[in-house]
Amino acid sequence: MTNEEQWWKKSLAQIAASVIFYTAIPLPYLDKLDFSQVARFAPAIGLMIGGILGLFDTGMNYLGVPILTRSALVVSVWIAITGGLHLDGVMDTADGLAVGDKERRLEVMTDSATGAFGAMAAIALLLLKTSALTDIHQNRWLVLMAACGWGRWGQILAIAQYPYLKLTGKGAFHQEAIRSYKDCLPGLLLVSCLSGLEILIDKRLFFALEMTLVGSAIAFVTGAWFNHKLGGHTGDTYGAVVEWTEALFLCLLTALESYE
Repeated sequence: MTNEEQWWKKSLAQIAASVIFYTAIPLPYLDKLDFSQVARFAPAIGLMIGGILGLFDTGMNYLGVPILTRSALVVSVWIAITGGLHLDGVMDTADGLAVGDKERRLEVMTDSATGAFGAMAAIALLLLKTSALTDIHQNRWLVLMAACGWGRWGQILAIAQYPYLKLTGKGAFHQEAIRSYKDCLPGLLLVSCLSGLEILIDKRLFFALEMTLVGSAIAFVTGAWFNHKLGGHTGDTYGAVVEWTEALFLCLLTALESYE
């Protein structure tokens, strides 16, 4: 096997590992997959998820499904594709932040039982996503891809910026893959280029720039906020960064569209 063939085989194996880790999409059994580098591919996996959601939404549109129902179905499929991985992080993080004693927050977050604050956070987030999608009528497929991409870029930015609060855990090994801001640049370029498709599709230069600025700003702020509240991050807060970045990005896009 040549070096080029080995490189392609290794890259495809890493992509497969990322799909298995971040989604519930069934893949054939693959032996000896390395999951240590999956965080590097998170933004690309986000674009894939958003693309699937965009195709599903477009199909529902051709069938004449009303936009509110379409949006609710898209959000439901969104959860199914990810297996609720990030939504679980939202709930655990909300339960932890609801505890007044900062020393007990991590302990509460590791509890598998969902508390009242976790349930309320999940309901609020799903309502925000559904209502925001209902107000977005143009290029919904692109918006969905951008939301998923920026959400996962926010995750790797948080990995690069802030300390991990546990010695072990489902997100601990990400620190080995994302060591500096340089590791965030490929994902930033990828999602920025996607946002720039607005220029080619509808000649909306300023809207494309606004999508890029809004997406990167929200990704930065959500990670910084959880770090401020907890003094670092865990696997649960990485998931919360993804979900809240997606939801807030969609909400702000509705405001941007109203000015178009």
